[in-house]
Amino acid sequence: MKRRNFIKLSASAAAIGLLPLELNAMLKQLSINPCDFSNRKLVLVNLAGANDGLNTLIPINQYDIYSSLRPNIKVGNSGTNGYITLDSTLPDNQQIGLNPALTGFKSLYDQGWMRILQSVGYPSSNKSHFTSTDLYLTGNDGNSWLNGETSGWIGRYMELFYQNELNANYPLAVEIGSNKTSLGFHGENEHGMSINITGQDPAGFYSILNGLSGQAPTNIPNSDYGIELDYIIQTDALSNQYSQTISGAFNNGTNSGTYQDTDLSNQLKTVAKLISGGLDSKVYMVRISGFDTHNGQIEDSGNPNGKHYNLLQDLSSSVESFLTDLNNQGLAEDIVGLTFSEFGRKAAENGSLGTDHGEISPMFVFGKPIEGGVSGTNPDLQEATNNNNYQIETVQHDYRQTFGTILQNFLGVSSTIIDSTFFDHTNNTSFNSKKIEELIKDTHKVPASCYDDTLSLDTLEINSIKLYPNPFKSDVILKGKEDLSGVYQIYDLTGKHIQSGKVETDITNSTRINLQNLANGIYLFRLQTKTKVKTFKIIKE
Repeated sequence: MKRRNFIKLSASAAAIGLLPLELNAMLKQLSINPCDFSNRKLVLVNLAGANDGLNTLIPINQYDIYSSLRPNIKVGNSGTNGYITLDSTLPDNQQIGLNPALTGFKSLYDQGWMRILQSVGYPSSNKSHFTSTDLYLTGNDGNSWLNGETSGWIGRYMELFYQNELNANYPLAVEIGSNKTSLGFHGENEHGMSINITGQDPAGFYSILNGLSGQAPTNIPNSDYGIELDYIIQTDALSNQYSQTISGAFNNGTNSGTYQDTDLSNQLKTVAKLISGGLDSKVYMVRISGFDTHNGQIEDSGNPNGKHYNLLQDLSSSVESFLTDLNNQGLAEDIVGLTFSEFGRKAAENGSLGTDHGEISPMFVFGKPIEGGVSGTNPDLQEATNNNNYQIETVQHDYRQTFGTILQNFLGVSSTIIDSTFFDHTNNTSFNSKKIEELIKDTHKVPASCYDDTLSLDTLEINSIKLYPNPFKSDVILKGKEDLSGVYQIYDLTGKHIQSGKVETDITNSTRINLQNLANGIYLFRLQTKTKVKTFKIIKE
């Protein structure tokens, strides 16, 4: 990507009050909080269209079955077009052959910077591209939308975990690679936490207010039109503020290393430059499409080159260049990335040198903080028969296990917030008990003391604020060493807002709050005072 100001500011953009990126970065470096991991970032790579996992990772221990299921499109086991043996020291049931396009991934694995997760999916797979993508982005599975249908898991996690940064001059998330804003970044209450910089021109918002001489109206009518008008005005102001910060980070940032001239490579190159320039955004999502390979997946029978090979080569090279760039700049310790695809492909080829919709797909998790290796075993190809339309149905890793592990072990997100981000309603269990502990290196894991929010069910205390009794029957008492006057909000574990109210403390800095109208269950109690925002897990019995 050429060096340029890819986002234009509209005439209404104001720089007053914006903290310079260099000063902001310096202040964070001076932090002495041992639990401050705000410098860490998550990079999501969306393989849109459903990647064919079996031609990405070839199960060497079942190569004969694999070959019979894919006589024309299989990757060979020898020669220049044969698979790359990932790691000869692995057990037989983990012996993997990489698609020959994945030389960059092989290099990252050998450096200990990549872990492969086998058979990633979710209960009751939905094979619609649109529905399955929405399930992945909202944190649900194929059995229900109980984690929220109109908000995304990333949005819910960000609005709870980064609540003190919701009014910052930078977006909590940045999207590149699609001209649509992803549902995944919509919070339960906050919908302006991310910005999509693909073809973005915030000045264009004012074209809707044509004839107003570039000035937003001061009198907003009390009507549906007024609500929409106010939304446009607020979106314009927010976008201009974000644009100022993003442009500054882009101009201050740099790249170190060589990238291919491809769309995905340029997206990741931009992400590296924004991070280098000091942008404080927490989540980045890029996208590479074309994985819906119903036909022409390879050029001709017995030759792995073609559409799928080219996509994997682009992916592998781009991710390797991205991590090399970050490492050269001393930034790689703070970045974890992963690939995800809405589902996989069937085990058997079709009659058009391609594959049709399947259920599971591997996930690649990469970064210097990642414990290199393989989690899970090769999919059992004997599952795929004519009776089940040649599907591999066993899910070894729920996609939310991966995200939950990264959120807690790398970013320091509490168990309460993870349960509010997504919960396994199908099995009625928390993903906090299903973490993939080998995913993050011990040297980079967040200490449990930094995210443990279940210290006591009798009394919860956070920074000298007590809430008790817990569990409770009707009332809870808040008590602190300072004035706790402010407001409270209560959410259920799906992130749905249940109740709000004012907090007015007496001379002893305590107050009693009646919550007898709540149904029995577990809730999040969010307290916001003049100086603090704290969240407690409370239990009504």
